[in-house]
Amino acid sequence: MGNCYTVGPNEALVVSGGCCGSDQKTYTVGGWAWAWWLITDIQKMSLEIMTILCRCENIETSEGVPLDVTGVAQVKVMNDRELLGYACEQFLGKSVQEIKSVILQTLEGHLRSILGTLTVEQIYQDRDQFARLVREVAAPDVGRMGIEILSFTIKDVYDKVEYLSSLGKTQTAAVQRDADIGVAEAERDAGIKEAEYKKQMMDVKFLADTKMADSKRELEMQKASFNQEVNTKKAEAQLAYELQAAKEQQKIRLEEIEIEVVQRKKQISIEDKEIARTEKELIATVKRPAEAEAYRMQQVAEGQKIKKVLTAQAEAEKIKRIGEAEAASIEAVGKAEAEKMRMKAEAYQQYGEAAKTALVLEALPKIAGKVAAPLAKTNEIVILSEGSRVTGEVNRLLAELPVSVNALTGVDLTKVSPVDPAVGVSI
Repeated sequence: MGNCYTVGPNEALVVSGGCCGSDQKTYTVGGWAWAWWLITDIQKMSLEIMTILCRCENIETSEGVPLDVTGVAQVKVMNDRELLGYACEQFLGKSVQEIKSVILQTLEGHLRSILGTLTVEQIYQDRDQFARLVREVAAPDVGRMGIEILSFTIKDVYDKVEYLSSLGKTQTAAVQRDADIGVAEAERDAGIKEAEYKKQMMDVKFLADTKMADSKRELEMQKASFNQEVNTKKAEAQLAYELQAAKEQQKIRLEEIEIEVVQRKKQISIEDKEIARTEKELIATVKRPAEAEAYRMQQVAEGQKIKKVLTAQAEAEKIKRIGEAEAASIEAVGKAEAEKMRMKAEAYQQYGEAAKTALVLEALPKIAGKVAAPLAKTNEIVILSEGSRVTGEVNRLLAELPVSVNALTGVDLTKVSPVDPAVGVSI
């Protein structure tokens, strides 16, 4: 029986031992392996990066100046099969701290040896070169242990005798001096260059301004040309739009007119059908009954007409007979009146003026009655006069009476002789 073991990519699984006392080892990185109970030995080794701080104190340089140097190294176990086997031979079963201690001692030894071959200036001014030398010298030794140096950098370099400080001051003074000289020369050159550059700048500026003015003028002209073209195109587009809109409106109006014509035709057809229906309805409900009623009325009128004719004929015959009787009566009365008038005429002719006067006198009461008819409704007449003028007024009225009679009858009463009332003739 056995178990299955798995490891991640940051670990290596070492399987050793097997059947028949074999001492063969297999290495698995980021995978699994099968192990038999009581026969196979299973161990793991970390492949993660290890950070090692290297510190060397009072190490004399090639000039005998003691320095304290601190470096940082990044190392890891290589996963190549052969090199991984070397690492397992050296470090399998040891802790990470023990592995770091072994690598630290190797790196510190090489760091000390390299410090003794360099000057302070070389170490201080070119730390990258110093770190590269340490890495190149130490890499073969740690490589034989199955360890790879990923990086090595110098963190700090300092001394306790103030050599670096003095070197820095001297260097600082020299640098300051060179800086002042350089500043003066730079200012001089800068002034010359500034004048030259100003002249060039002004020339360029004038040229640029000229070109800018030309470009601006061309731009304005181009803008004006473009604006003219744009306005022309806009006007054309607007006119085309309005023309097309008018055409579309005309088409729409034509369609509407056609629709109205069709609707009107349908309405006319409906109205014709309605008229025909109404006409038939009127014929059935009005004309036929009206014709029957008219025939009846005609027959009734004919009967009434015959009745009225017969009645009128009878009435006319009656009136004729009555007229003939009345005419005969009137004729007889007329003949009697004529005879009477003839006899009166003969009498008047015989009596002459006296007869005429008698006739006038007979007519005067009637005339007086007609004249006095409006006064019949008068209760009393009051004559206003002063003193004895009433008598004078009455006398005046009586004096005017013959004149009124003469005007009405043509008979002058002043010339009439007294008449005998018994015989009606003058005496």
